[in-house]
Order: sequence, then C-alpha cells, then structure tokens
Amino acid sequence: MLAAKAIPRPSIPQTLAFPNPSIRSSHKPSILSTSCLKSSSQSVLTEAISTTPAKTRVKILSEALPFIQKFRGKTVVVKYGGAAMKSEALQKSVIADLVLLSCIGLRIVFVHGGGPEINQWLNRLGIKPNFLNGLRVTDESTMEIVSMVLVGKVNKNLVGLINKAGATAVGLCGTDGRIFTAIPSPNAAQLGFVGEISSVDTSVLRPLINDNLIPVIASVAADGTGQSYNINADTAAGELAAALGAEKLLLLTDVAGILENKDDPESLVKEIDVKGVKKMMEEGKIAGGMIPKVNCCVKSLSQGVKTASIIDGRLEHSLLLEVLTDEGAGTMITG
Repeated sequence: MLAAKAIPRPSIPQTLAFPNPSIRSSHKPSILSTSCLKSSSQSVLTEAISTTPAKTRVKILSEALPFIQKFRGKTVVVKYGGAAMKSEALQKSVIADLVLLSCIGLRIVFVHGGGPEINQWLNRLGIKPNFLNGLRVTDESTMEIVSMVLVGKVNKNLVGLINKAGATAVGLCGTDGRIFTAIPSPNAAQLGFVGEISSVDTSVLRPLINDNLIPVIASVAADGTGQSYNINADTAAGELAAALGAEKLLLLTDVAGILENKDDPESLVKEIDVKGVKKMMEEGKIAGGMIPKVNCCVKSLSQGVKTASIIDGRLEHSLLLEVLTDEGAGTMITG
C-alpha cells in the first residue's frame, strides 16, 4: 500500500526555485491560497494588486509556474456540490477558481448536482423528500421538480456567475446531445427514476472545450425512450472524466478527504494509490458516504483518468490549492 506521503516541500532559497508539481507537501497553505485569492475573479485581481507587494506577487506566480506548465491544455473535470454549493462565499470562491484555471489554459468541465435546492422546492410544493441508503427516492412528480431545479435554475445560475466572473460558460444537462444515456437503477422498484449511466457521448462537448468554453452540466439524463432520470453527480463526473480522457477528476465534498482514522480529522491521507485505497476499504477505514465517492474515483482511474481527488469544498479556494500547489486540499488517488 502506498500510504500518505508526508514529503516536505523542497526549500526554495530563491523565487525561481520551483516546487515539483508531482509531489505533495504536508506544509500549511502557501501564500498563493491565503494572500492573493478572494471572492471573485475581479476582486482577486484588484485587491491583490493594491495590497500585495510586487515582490510577493512575483514569488506567487513563480511558485505556480510548474503547475501551470503541467496542466495547461489538460482537461480537468470538477464535480460541484455540498458545502461549496450552500455557502455564497464558498460559491464565489469556486467560481473565481474556475475562471482563473480556465484563463491559464486548463480545460474545465463543471458537473453539478443540487440536492439542497431540490429539497427547498419540494418543501415549497408540499412534497416530502425521501431517501433510501443516501439516494433520493424519485417518483414522477419528484423527477419533474429535479429537472426543473437542476436544469432550469441551478445550472443557469452557475452559468451566469461564471460569465459574470469573466469566463464563458455553456449550460447543458446529460440529455443534451445524449451526453449521458441513462438506464434504471437496479433498485428502481424502491428508488423510482434514479438512473445509472449506460453510455457517454462527448461529441457535443469537445468543440466547446477546444474553444476554451466551460461546459456546465446538470446531472439529469434520459434513456432511449426519453424518460428522464436523476443521476448521482459524482458518478456523472467520473464517467465524463473517463470519456474525455481527463488529466484530473476533482470531487468537492464536505469532508477533509480520506482519513487513516475516520475519528481523527488530523489523520488525512494526502496521496494513495488504488491498491492502498482498496485495502483501506477492506479494513473498514473507508465507510459510509465516502465509499461511493472512492469507488467513483477508482473506476475513473481504471478507465484512463490520471488522478482523482476528493477535496474539501469547505476550504476557500480549494480548487487552486489542489491544482496549483504541492499541498493539495484533500486526498489524491493515483492509478
């Protein structure tokens, strides 16, 4: 098993001594994550330029350069949800991160769910949300609300925020261009219109990605007859990352990552391989809601994705920490 890597960050005696983007550090967040990046792409630039000394700004850029060089032109699939979706401040942070990463040449694909918003609208309409083993029980009326909220409201709101921040986003759902073709879940009798993905077609996405646009994809899909299904957003992101041959899959979550001891928040495993993570599951160290996320990562790695990370969406600018520093913001799983 490849255990957590606690490799100290190399000493940087000069500004142009670059860190190794393939090695994780256990040090605290660098100045990149704490001094220069705030709530939106415009305020990031304005505030950083006005308050950060010029030499510090140059040092920030020089430390980020190896990571920019490594990931420029590469496809990165981000699954958005959890605390980062519920907090306005964290939402602005995520949007700013996406725009910055797009501006430096990463090809971003943004997949989202929207559970809290769905629950709010179900409650408004007098429909009680029901769950079975963590999955939403989705009858016909609930499926209609899921589609309306995810595709018509959450998706378009995210597109608007990204466009406002300076990038260009295109809102889609899994039904558009048959990006995802769904089949009923094996537990369809209990879960209703909860689906799994039988195939992925990226032909409608590739021109957008090649033109440096950001596809924003709601996790709703249809089967061959046109029946809509609610798809788990983690699963959708993992399947899409594999189909696109993505460099990285990033799952934003409400936890720090994979813990060596699930009762000790300080026991974060920063990097682990597939063999190691399977052993942790066998030993019961990975349990509950973390199991489907880990399985999603393992499956995407087996299909060609280079790395998959479960990152802490509660951290401000967690995406930048994960992509542009050697510290990361959670657990990176390698093939």
